[in-house]
Amino acid sequence: MSQEKSDAELIAEVLKGNPESFEPLVRRYSPRLFGTARRYARRESEIEDIVQEIWGKVYQKLSSWRGDAPFEHWLMRTAVHTCYDFLRDHKRNREDSVTDLSRDEEDWLERHAAAPASTEDDSDAARQLVQRLLDQLSPASRMIIILLEIEDRSVKEISALTGWSVPLVKVRAFRARAEMRKCLKRVARDKYL
Repeated sequence: MSQEKSDAELIAEVLKGNPESFEPLVRRYSPRLFGTARRYARRESEIEDIVQEIWGKVYQKLSSWRGDAPFEHWLMRTAVHTCYDFLRDHKRNREDSVTDLSRDEEDWLERHAAAPASTEDDSDAARQLVQRLLDQLSPASRMIIILLEIEDRSVKEISALTGWSVPLVKVRAFRARAEMRKCLKRVARDKYL
C-alpha cells in the first residue's frame, strides 16, 4: 500500500531531476487554481490559459520555494499574481455599455430599488449584475473586491497574497468599493433617466 507523498517530497524529487513527480502536485491543486481563475476570467479558454501559465511559472520557479510556509500558500500567491497580470493585460473594454442589462437583471434592479428585502431570493440576477459591475472595474479594484468580498479573505491574507502592505490593501479596498458604487450609480442613472 503506497502512501501519498507530501508536497515537499514531490518538490524535492522534481528538483533532483524527476519531472514526473510534478504531476501529483498538478492533480492535487488544479481544482483550486481553476476555481480561483474563474473569478478573474469568463471564457473557459482564458481560464485554462491562466491555470497553464500558473503551473508554468511554478515549475520554473520551484527551486525558489523555501519550504518555510506550505507549498499551497506559495502556489496561491503565484496564482493571484498571475490572475492580476491577466486582468491588466486583458482589460475589459470599458466602453461596453452597462445599460445593456438582461431582463432578469433589470427586473432585479427595479425590485431591489423598490423593496430591497424582497429581492433576497433572486440571487442569480444579482450575481449577474455583480459580475457585470466587476467587469467595469480596473484590474486592481476588481482583484481587491474578489479577494475581500467574494473569497472573504482578510486584509492580512490579501497583503500576503499580493505583496502589498496592509495599509495599501486597505486604501485599495476603499477605492475599489468607491469605484464599484460609482459603476452601480451609473447603471441606475442610465436605467432610470
